[in-house]
Amino acid sequence: MEAFGQVIPLILILVIMYFFLIRPQQKKVKEHQAMVEALRRGDEVVTQGGLIGKISKVKDDTEVEVELAKDIKVRVLRPTIAQVRSKTEPAND
Repeated sequence: MEAFGQVIPLILILVIMYFFLIRPQQKKVKEHQAMVEALRRGDEVVTQGGLIGKISKVKDDTEVEVELAKDIKVRVLRPTIAQVRSKTEPAND
């Protein structure tokens, strides 16, 4: 019975770590994946390198083309998009 009493604090620490560290991190990763999947042409984005630009073309599932300035376009991997500053409305076809 004493051994069980010594294990209880360890279990409590693991449960607390799950709710304060692991679970919020998993939620943040899911939100980032959803944001990256929802990227479309015309969105203004910030890359992890700090570059701000507008998506000019969605190439495929792994990369997009970002226009940093007039006639300056850069291919960027989707996971390196850190933030979407402004979203465009979907085109009505």
